[in-house]
Amino acid sequence: MTADVVVTAEELGRRTVRRSDFVSCNQAFIDCRTPGSDKKENYSMIGRGVSQSAGQVVNLEEEHGFNIGAAAMPHGVTNNLHLHFTAEVFLCFRGEFLLRWGVNGDEGELVLREGDIASLPSWIFRGFTNIGSDDGWLFTALGMDDTGGIIWSPSVLEEARGHGLYLTADNQLIDTVAGDELPEDDALISPVSPDQVAALRSYSAEEMRRRVVTTEDIPWSRDAFLDRHVPGGGAELGPVIGYGMTEHLGHDPAIFNPHGHNLAWLRARPGAGVLTHRQPEKQVLMVKDGEWEVTLNRTDEVSVRLGPWDILSVPPNAWRSIRNVSDSTATMVVINSGDGRTRIEWDPEVVKAAADAGDAVDHNGYVAPRALVPRPLAG
Repeated sequence: MTADVVVTAEELGRRTVRRSDFVSCNQAFIDCRTPGSDKKENYSMIGRGVSQSAGQVVNLEEEHGFNIGAAAMPHGVTNNLHLHFTAEVFLCFRGEFLLRWGVNGDEGELVLREGDIASLPSWIFRGFTNIGSDDGWLFTALGMDDTGGIIWSPSVLEEARGHGLYLTADNQLIDTVAGDELPEDDALISPVSPDQVAALRSYSAEEMRRRVVTTEDIPWSRDAFLDRHVPGGGAELGPVIGYGMTEHLGHDPAIFNPHGHNLAWLRARPGAGVLTHRQPEKQVLMVKDGEWEVTLNRTDEVSVRLGPWDILSVPPNAWRSIRNVSDSTATMVVINSGDGRTRIEWDPEVVKAAADAGDAVDHNGYVAPRALVPRPLAG
């Protein structure tokens, strides 16, 4: 039997990242002085991500198997073309962005709007511009603890040199305008060659569209959890990346390929949510809208209220319940570490209440009729 993990009030506070706690860095990347890109604000909430600035503030350094960050951009501002080694997922929480890809940004374009989630393939150049009427906000979920950094398009590196910015082979930003000493040429990163670019995979707009999940695409299910018919339960789940937490047989995610984490939308009516359970993976809750109360531990309970854009990291094997305390339906994003299914362990009281309502979890971890699931042998 897995030992209970008890979270103290102090630890809960450390693992809660409020929207007001976010700290921007406007010198996180080599294009920070490039006209049209110099007004970007970059954030690292969980893990450093791919920031190239030693001054980047990271709200929670603890490794999760993935990183959470964000880019905030006024209208017309561009994030220039670059390539990632691990998964990069965009979560558009506000605004409208034109996404383009290819080393010159001419292989295809798509527009991301509020509520859209896009998973960008690794090893392709990508960039985006805020085409909305006001400031836009993209959260990012990056695969793995060590992302390896990024590779910039050669044109981006060349323009940055004109503004006194260079990048070392170990991904450190050198700012000669600020007084940094320029290292030997062999210590600086070399731009990718035309042959290397030609070897990269190309993606059509149709292929990329299959990696975008709009609000209309979300595969919502009211039968995703054992507590679906238990008072206080009944949250809906919409898997976006990986099977994740769903206990509904046949509830397929929109995107299947491994990311190092799974990601889903969670939605609940006022007073509803997910009753007491735990899981072996690390979990991050990101509120999109509404007010949520998260309670940890079965004894010596501690609770926190989360508002829009607040983030909570829940440690493995800690008991938790999640409840919408708003006056209307509320949504959040749930991210769990790992590429496999996230298998939930329910509090015995929840199991009993679900059984009384006619439900049980079968031996493969899916909700099934209680009358048809064999009971464990006594003794």
